[in-house]
Amino acid sequence: MPLHKYPPKIWAALRFKEGIQSRLPAHYLRSLTEKQEPTPVHFKPHGVKFKRDPRTGKEERVQDVPIPIYFPPESQRGLWGGEGYIQGFRYANNDKLSTRLRKTWKPQIFVRKLYSEILDKSFDIPVTMRTLDLVDACYGFDFYILKTSKVNLNSKLGMDLKRAMLLRLARKDTELYPDDPEKQERIYNKYKEFVIPEEEAEWVGLSLEEAVEKQRLLEKKDAVPLFKVYAEEFVQQLHMQQLREPIVVEKVS
Repeated sequence: MPLHKYPPKIWAALRFKEGIQSRLPAHYLRSLTEKQEPTPVHFKPHGVKFKRDPRTGKEERVQDVPIPIYFPPESQRGLWGGEGYIQGFRYANNDKLSTRLRKTWKPQIFVRKLYSEILDKSFDIPVTMRTLDLVDACYGFDFYILKTSKVNLNSKLGMDLKRAMLLRLARKDTELYPDDPEKQERIYNKYKEFVIPEEEAEWVGLSLEEAVEKQRLLEKKDAVPLFKVYAEEFVQQLHMQQLREPIVVEKVS
């Protein structure tokens, strides 16, 4: 007799069809299932299947093989711009006939102060030179965070900042420079293309564990004492009994 209703090998496929995970908002579930390839950082893709050899003039088949990248936990607390650790080998004494030695190439990390117009706050964030170049290419820190997809940000800090920015834009009247209407309108118009409803912004960037806990708190109902339940039922029964009783009209002489 099987111990479980469904075999363990299909549990992962069923986790979003039953239980609390199936009741998560549709827009959040879509963000989990969307598959997007990150922008290549450590290699330059060919973009074609065949290339002509400049020496022989013959077409040769080429492949875009991504370099395996390892993202350590500290990368989630900074903005590395898609850079990570690359593991490989090097030759001892730069001699190809010598022994190969393992080597790990790590990005150079700097701590820089970045200012957010939307949040009106500066943050000391570990970044790479590529991140600073991307911020410049997007014409500002806020634009970089809002324009960059989750897979390219690849940072919990980055997604938390995006959620905070989107919430502030959604709560324009109460949180976005409420004491300076002129600046509020200018900043809002500058970033209004990214505005989404508040109920969606609250879920942006949440991990699955955080989303499940948020859903659990939303569904949580305070326990009601039994005497209140019985009292309400008794009042309803009395009300229904009065409705069923015939109305007696006294004849006035």
